[in-house]
Amino acid sequence: QVELVESGGGSVQAGGSLRLSCVASGRSTSCMGWFRQAPGKEREGVAAIGYGDRTIYGESVKGRFTISRDTAKRTLFLQLNSLKPEDTATYYCAANRVAYCVPTLSESNYPYWGRGTQVTSSS
Repeated sequence: QVELVESGGGSVQAGGSLRLSCVASGRSTSCMGWFRQAPGKEREGVAAIGYGDRTIYGESVKGRFTISRDTAKRTLFLQLNSLKPEDTATYYCAANRVAYCVPTLSESNYPYWGRGTQVTSSS
């Protein structure tokens, strides 16, 4: 099994920055990603990283957010810059154990999920 624990959420004014972290434990992980869900909306993919640290981003966050990880520390990061009110959501960390994983923003590819951390961007 895999355990994922997010941290770093908070409230920031529009234009501000935040850095989220996700620590993995248990069995090894391959692809990891960040997803978010606002009240009343479906969950959407934000960013993902896979084998060789290849990355992909959702269109709404390209140029503003950066996903990275420290494999040795089993920690995933998401740097959120130039925050907008529409970025307000609960952010979830997800992972899978697919060998040579190509990053994806399809949540069905991730069997392991954290409990989320709240990000609020006010105008």
